Amino acid sequence: ITADGSIIAQTLPVDAANGSGKYKYQRNYPKGELFANITGYYTLGYGSTQLERTQSAVLKGTTAQQQLEATGGLFSKDDLSGSVHVTLRADLQAAAKKALGNREGSVVVLDPKTGAVVAMYSNPSYDPNLIASHNGNVVNETLNGLQSDTAKPLLANAYQERYMPGSTFKIVTTTIGLETGKVDMMSVFKDERAWVPPNTKKPIRNYGKKVCGGDLAEVFRRSCNIPFAQTAVNVGPVAMVDATTRFGFDEKVPFDLPGAAASTFGGTAEDFTDSLALLAIHGFGQGQVQVTPLHMAMITSSVANAGVMMKPFVVQQTLTHNRNVIRRTNPEAWKTTMSATTAATMTQLMIGVAQSGTAACCLQLNGGISVAAKTGTAQLNPEGEKQRSHAWITAFAP
Repeated sequence: ITADGSIIAQTLPVDAANGSGKYKYQRNYPKGELFANITGYYTLGYGSTQLERTQSAVLKGTTAQQQLEATGGLFSKDDLSGSVHVTLRADLQAAAKKALGNREGSVVVLDPKTGAVVAMYSNPSYDPNLIASHNGNVVNETLNGLQSDTAKPLLANAYQERYMPGSTFKIVTTTIGLETGKVDMMSVFKDERAWVPPNTKKPIRNYGKKVCGGDLAEVFRRSCNIPFAQTAVNVGPVAMVDATTRFGFDEKVPFDLPGAAASTFGGTAEDFTDSLALLAIHGFGQGQVQVTPLHMAMITSSVANAGVMMKPFVVQQTLTHNRNVIRRTNPEAWKTTMSATTAATMTQLMIGVAQSGTAACCLQLNGGISVAAKTGTAQLNPEGEKQRSHAWITAFAP
């Protein structure tokens, strides 16, 4: 059940679920594909996934507390099934799906103060009703089709798949630069179109080969590449890699849905010591840097939450059939990514992006509500070939 009261997985008598055959009941997903990556599916012959798997004991009524509440113990005919109440809202989930439209991608919305996931949708998705069917042919055909789909709809791409973050990673690099004292708001970067980092003869260029420079607020607002490449090199391999661990890179995210992918900075301090040019490229989110959409939302949330990154969660609480609480999730901090002072500075830099920078096109909210943002375009194509990229935007408000 969602935070706004929508049922997203339930068991119905077969007739009510338009089922047939020897089974009296059918697992049913009223919202279809909308929450597939959250609920997963429950099947008789192909196992279960997501919450259907992790919360199976609660849903079936086999936890110790549920058994104790039963009047006749294990062999009672009483309904012992429990309920799982999630943090997501059906209205926000529908808004996320509508905003993506036909585009392939993911939307993640978090409460920065608690870590609660209030929306998380990826396109493409799938209809779990087809997999929960009692018709084996339908299940086989559906699973085979989904497993062969290169867009990986069975993966919850929002947290189980990693992508090159592009310039959204400049939030991390800028934070590290500020925390190590390598940059401050008075830092000024040269206006230039190209810069050759150490250990290479190949230049780094700004997006679109534009001339770009200025103080920190200006280069962050315009999302110049060269200043952040230079910052990463000035910070150095050891300090840069150590600092990324404070953001949770190269570590499993403590999430209550299964199979969370770990984001990676893409190398060790030793790797970058031998190639400062590679470190420079990673400083603006290219190269081997890989981030999940959920983790990027968590990074942004830590800016919003005075430097504290909360553990993400989707299960608010579980209840017995008599509506007694089995377990309730208490918000818990995971990482301290930066000081509160640095978080306040980063907020101002990100406000500049939303007001007059690369996000000014699309983040003006009604009522003049202030937004802090960062965009990213992670270039996937080799130079000179047709452009292919991951387009990112990460933001918080008010």
